[in-house]
Amino acid sequence: MSEMTNTEKDPDEWVTGDEPMTGAQQSYLQTLSQEANEDFDETLSKADASRRIDELQDRTGRGQ
Repeated sequence: MSEMTNTEKDPDEWVTGDEPMTGAQQSYLQTLSQEANEDFDETLSKADASRRIDELQDRTGRGQ
C-alpha cells in the first residue's frame, strides 16, 4: 500500500471533517448521486461527503 499524501489524508483525520460539506462537495455529490440513481444526503459532513464521493465515483466510473 502506498503512503498517503496530504491531499489523500484519511477524512477521519481531518481537523474540519465534522463541519458541513463544502459547496463544491455538495454540487459534485448531487451530480454523482443523480448519475448513480442514488439519494442525495444534504446533511453530510466534509469527511462523510468525501467518502461518499469516492464511493459514487467508483460506481459511476468518474474520477478515474
